[in-house]
Amino acid sequence: MPSNLLTLPSGQRRQLLRVATALPAAMLLTACGGAESDAPEPLAPSLPVEVTDRRVPVAPGVSLHVRDWQSGHLAGPTFVLLPGFGASAAHFNSLARALAQRGRAIAISCRGFGQSDKPLPDETHRYDTETLVDDVHAVVQALGVDRIVLGGHSMAGNQVTLFAGRYPERVRGLIYLDTNFDYTTVSPDDTQDPLLAEPEPAPADTRSVAAMIAFNRRLNRNWSAPMEADLVDKLEFKADGSVGFNTPDAVAIAMYTAGRQFSPDYRPLRVPALVLTALPGDWRDLCPWMAAGGDAQGREAANASVRLFNAARAPDADRLFAALPVGSRRALFQPATHVDFFIEREAEVLRLVDGMGWR
Repeated sequence: MPSNLLTLPSGQRRQLLRVATALPAAMLLTACGGAESDAPEPLAPSLPVEVTDRRVPVAPGVSLHVRDWQSGHLAGPTFVLLPGFGASAAHFNSLARALAQRGRAIAISCRGFGQSDKPLPDETHRYDTETLVDDVHAVVQALGVDRIVLGGHSMAGNQVTLFAGRYPERVRGLIYLDTNFDYTTVSPDDTQDPLLAEPEPAPADTRSVAAMIAFNRRLNRNWSAPMEADLVDKLEFKADGSVGFNTPDAVAIAMYTAGRQFSPDYRPLRVPALVLTALPGDWRDLCPWMAAGGDAQGREAANASVRLFNAARAPDADRLFAALPVGSRRALFQPATHVDFFIEREAEVLRLVDGMGWR
């Protein structure tokens, strides 16, 4: 998950990574409350997609960066996508463009990240899940959209669950992108083997945008245009050409801490959900940087961690799915990497979305 968590110390980043969800099987697809529906009709030929970037005020002194993909396919749903912790709207550049062929797609960089405003946390400017959901609702109202399909990646699943429970009249479906877990069940103590420590950028890696991109490319098993755009959205450009991260540490820590204190309540959910889980196969998915600089001992430690958290998250996934209404489905992607499975395996994700009947 390096591209989502670069603004935190490595120990906190690794701790969040370990809560990646699990289901106890290889690739599977199950339906809740009945048999699978027939395959959807094929899409019409691709339409040109127009992308609009907006700044939407959501609170006094706080505006969010919102990307809006439209193809003119007005009969389809509006998908609203929430990036995971530390990521920006650009993380959905590919998936959202494809979803716009089915309706309209909107991605929101939450306060504190990407090109959105980043007020330091205080009693007025909060980063808890309730505030982030207020922000999403303000964007939806400002854009005049209703009956949305709301999707969230990673920690943004907290927002998906709370928004759907608070505003059931505004949602027609939910998409959980590897986010069906309860962060409060994970110990805050970082006990991961130090052999698995994620590399930190050296001064040479921050001397330019190109150097930072090269560094992050080495940290990821897959690298793609959306991941690169997401990274650039999160950079601060200095006068000497070097770069840093534009999210203040206090903001990242406040949001991470608040997210870990939110325990999702799935009982109010009233619309079908698509629950997608990504599990690592081995060290290549968990610690891809070891491909260049790891050793046998480190890789075995990583494989041991893979086995542990692949088994540990099954109760969370089952708890979510058991609470969902008829028509919900879930699928498991394995081997896959949490941060980018919906980019690498976009075609499969789209087939599952189409199977939900939201078109």
